[in-house]
Amino acid sequence: MLSRRLLPATALVTALSLLAACGGASDDTLSGKADDGELTIGIRFDQPGLGQRRLDGKYVGFDVDVAKYVAAQLGVDETGITWREARSADREKLIESGEVDFVVATYSITDKRKEQVSFAGPYFETGQGVLVRFTDDEISGPETLNGKKLCSVTGSTSAQKVKEQFAQDVQLVEYGQYSDCVIALLAANVDAVTTDEVILAGYVAENPELLKLVGTPFTTERYGIGLAKADAKGRADVSAAIEKMVGSGEWRSALERNIGQADVRLPEPPKVTEK
Repeated sequence: MLSRRLLPATALVTALSLLAACGGASDDTLSGKADDGELTIGIRFDQPGLGQRRLDGKYVGFDVDVAKYVAAQLGVDETGITWREARSADREKLIESGEVDFVVATYSITDKRKEQVSFAGPYFETGQGVLVRFTDDEISGPETLNGKKLCSVTGSTSAQKVKEQFAQDVQLVEYGQYSDCVIALLAANVDAVTTDEVILAGYVAENPELLKLVGTPFTTERYGIGLAKADAKGRADVSAAIEKMVGSGEWRSALERNIGQADVRLPEPPKVTEK
């Protein structure tokens, strides 16, 4: 007859530790996922200077550098990062479903979004602007867009804000990506593009003889790193990484490296308030 034997306390602790490592509750947190040396991070693929997938397959931009720095502080090397495209309309869904571990994608912190996800940061501040063709002398700011076709991306509130606050008779046009809006602008299928000025400046830097910014920024947008709503420790860890990046000087270096040539004033780092 087989006898029942109790596991020694040390063996029981070891077994429980192995079980947790293979799929315990900690795996649902950012730190738990980072323990495996791998993270999936959502970025934009179509924003020059911020988040862009180049033709050679390399991911570059200020948001990319911020994401890599944060991942390193969590113990994950760049080789352990899987990049996932996070379009404006998909960011909350990607976070809530667990398809990405966090999002660094010109993601403005708003109370409505905080109902679904949490934010660490902010790590950058900018304001909404207007992009037009270089030869356009009629549009000088959001208040001059009545009767014009204004493009922004699906899931963004930028164009609607212009319509509500500045030009009620503007015609809104939506595309899936900002690059699609810029192509439509160059083809004269729309008259202007609106989103955050720093995003638009990247397109001006690529096409300075074809595009220009008009007017002055007319909102304040605070970019945060989006992650699961219930992960308080993950939020605190990411905010601490942002503060370290700023204090080390790497934040300023990354900004100058990626956006320094664009037609936009480089801001000072914002105070981290989402902890």
